[in-house]
Amino acid sequence: MTDRAAVILAAGHGTRMKSPTPKVLHAVGSRAMVDRAVDAAEAAGCTRIIVVAGTHSPEVADHVARRLGRDAVAVQDPPLGTGHAVLSAQSALEGFVGDILVTYADTPLLDADAFKPLFDARVAGADLAVLGFEAADAGAYGRLLFDAEGRLSRIVEAKDAAPEELSVRACNSGVLVAPAALLFELLSRVANHNAKGEYYLTDIVGIATTDGRRVEARLVDEAVTMGVNSQAELAAVERAFQAARRAAFMDTGVTLIAPETVHFAWDTAIAPGVVIEPYVVFGGGVQVEAGAVIKAFSHLEGAHVRSGARIGPYSRLRPGADIGADAHIGNFVEVKNTAVGEGAKANHLAYLGDGAIGAHANIGAGTIFCNYDGFHKHRTEVGEGAFVGSNTALVAPVRVGAGAYVGSGSVITADVTPHALAFERGPQLEKVGWAAKFRARHLDWR
Repeated sequence: MTDRAAVILAAGHGTRMKSPTPKVLHAVGSRAMVDRAVDAAEAAGCTRIIVVAGTHSPEVADHVARRLGRDAVAVQDPPLGTGHAVLSAQSALEGFVGDILVTYADTPLLDADAFKPLFDARVAGADLAVLGFEAADAGAYGRLLFDAEGRLSRIVEAKDAAPEELSVRACNSGVLVAPAALLFELLSRVANHNAKGEYYLTDIVGIATTDGRRVEARLVDEAVTMGVNSQAELAAVERAFQAARRAAFMDTGVTLIAPETVHFAWDTAIAPGVVIEPYVVFGGGVQVEAGAVIKAFSHLEGAHVRSGARIGPYSRLRPGADIGADAHIGNFVEVKNTAVGEGAKANHLAYLGDGAIGAHANIGAGTIFCNYDGFHKHRTEVGEGAFVGSNTALVAPVRVGAGAYVGSGSVITADVTPHALAFERGPQLEKVGWAAKFRARHLDWR
């Protein structure tokens, strides 16, 4: 297979977003759009990836550099159009021999499946392959114009199109694949004689056709090419992403009682046979095994829920939560960086942070793992079969031994021996008649 590289354009100002966050760092499915573009390029087999950023958004360059290295960032300065943006990546790809995919960081629904027809066209002999779609409302999209043989002859931007060209419904997505040497040679010949005074990437189609090159277009569903230029468009793309994920999960055997109320992340992994009740939100990094039930109004992020576990309602699982098979995490229980053993239960009102809970242990309502001293986090360990009574504070670092009992209302600061009973309470005091005198005094003051 021919080597593949990708140039991802991410240098737009994104002014219509009206946000201090650069446009391509906004998330779809809990994943920054620029990362989704990189994911798609990698899945398509691109071994070299260059992201073109602008000087106005160093956060984008820094974000990409953390993932791919500083050599993966090219800077477009000043911004002179899409053709100029791709040329900005030329030096970073010096010496590369193979096909280059040009794609965009603000079209987050494009994936490897969308790119495959372009690479297939190259294998079949096309010199240049362009991704298009038939638009319900072509509007401001560039139009794909074909010759009598059905091959792509040129692309015209809407602002430069004649009235008869504006009637064409086949539109340009901006994505294309071409051999590296040909791509940069064609770009070197692009002029800026157009309504915007910019160097259009699309002009290489007309130049290639004039040279006698074979240029072909492949059409995909319009929804896949949805771009983001405003908060409303970001929300529309998120809706499309969520609808696709819900449908995919239900197709595999996941039960979604009210699918329109459940929100997934880009990497959510749900096994067939899981039941998800309404109003559940999955952040990134969640895996749920078969037979688990996620009850309503729960929020999960960075968590692993094992077979048969019951989560919620109103539970919160934070990163590092590992809930064992058949364990129960109930209403208003928060678990963070804690492994909960098989069959263990924490059914009500608890915070379990930075610890481990043994199999079949019981954590009573109101229990708190006091894990933070203002500077460092400390671990709490509750042994297998232990019973922690309600309203208990376990002050870490501390260990409750297997089979031990902790009396309700205790503040435990020292390890508890296995199978022992530990409790910590002051003596109960009672002042006879105090309540009646108190009420009478306040009534007299009215």
